[in-house]
Amino acid sequence: MKLDLDVQVAVATPGLPGEDALREWVSTALRGAGAKRDAPELSIRIVDEAEMTALNQRYRGKSGPTNVLSFPFEAVAEVDTGLLGDIVICAPVVAEEARAQDKPLHAHWAHMVIHGVLHLLGYDHHHEREAEEMERLETTLLEKLGIPDPYEPVEGK
Repeated sequence: MKLDLDVQVAVATPGLPGEDALREWVSTALRGAGAKRDAPELSIRIVDEAEMTALNQRYRGKSGPTNVLSFPFEAVAEVDTGLLGDIVICAPVVAEEARAQDKPLHAHWAHMVIHGVLHLLGYDHHHEREAEEMERLETTLLEKLGIPDPYEPVEGK
């Protein structure tokens, strides 16, 4: 699958995944979710807490930063495009969550990227049935990457 991935890094922090890892995680999500576009296009923007807080407030009406936001592209009916949309990930929040959950940082990054891509493809978790379906798919995709179930508590925690 040809993938047009635009990566924007707007924060300098250690532990950020490289473009190859991001591309692998996006491709895994697209293939695993049965994406139909031949050459999907999307952007991933990695930001700090201030930028994510502003976006979270503006688009969700919620205060404070969140880990990932997805902005699906909505084309007019007559226009065929490969554009899926944009994913914004807050690096400090992802790092703090990984630390707090005692998970490897790369594993949590993979989860956040896959989660964001699934949102672009129409998956959601507002209702219990939707959440279960999305979590099952995330777990399956992460397993293909050798990453344990992110929803299972870590032993000893």
